[in-house]
Amino acid sequence: MKRILIMVLAVTAFLQACAKDKQTTVAILGDSYSTFEGYIPEGNASWYFTHRQGDNDVTDVEQTWWRQFCQAAGYELVLNESWSGSTICNTGYEGKPCPDWSFIARMANVAAADPDLILVFGGTNDSWAGSPIGEMKHSGWTEEDLASYLPACCHMLDYLTSEVPEARVICIINTELKPEITQGMIDVCNHYGAEYLLLQDIDKLWGHPSIKGMAQISAQLTDFVNKVK
Repeated sequence: MKRILIMVLAVTAFLQACAKDKQTTVAILGDSYSTFEGYIPEGNASWYFTHRQGDNDVTDVEQTWWRQFCQAAGYELVLNESWSGSTICNTGYEGKPCPDWSFIARMANVAAADPDLILVFGGTNDSWAGSPIGEMKHSGWTEEDLASYLPACCHMLDYLTSEVPEARVICIINTELKPEITQGMIDVCNHYGAEYLLLQDIDKLWGHPSIKGMAQISAQLTDFVNKVK
């Protein structure tokens, strides 16, 4: 009996140690700012490549904000579900429907990855494309509702926080967005208990983070994650 008790205690201690040392897993739901050729799901559109995009100087995946963030913290990136040009809602550029690649179209992929940390980095294209803003709505979303930014944000965070309740959800909010886009994301995050990071003074070339800007995003996110629990 004593031998069995010792074995049980040893196994318990081993499992506790494994749990303590478990590597934090991360999934990203994003747009062009989080892409890099070959590091997003096949078929998703990328903006960053190993060649320059106009004046932008990011040409190596090691320069991306998410690669720097995960490597510095020792996190495991299990999914980068990013798509260049994607809006959170189902209305894209020129008012065209985009129900196949919007954030709400791809959020189930992130939930299926079952990560410890979910990073949502969107709203930029909703702002640039002039997508309808709409009103916050917390249930019973219709196709018409999801064509607008605020109800789509509500649906997205309701889904992520419900489907992956143990995950920490952080929304990263870009600089230079329309005020109603920024404030809308803040309001939705507050309602669903998600965290949000307001980026500050990000260096950009061709409207996208440069090498310097990527490092700034990584540093601000790292500081936020470590300070806000």
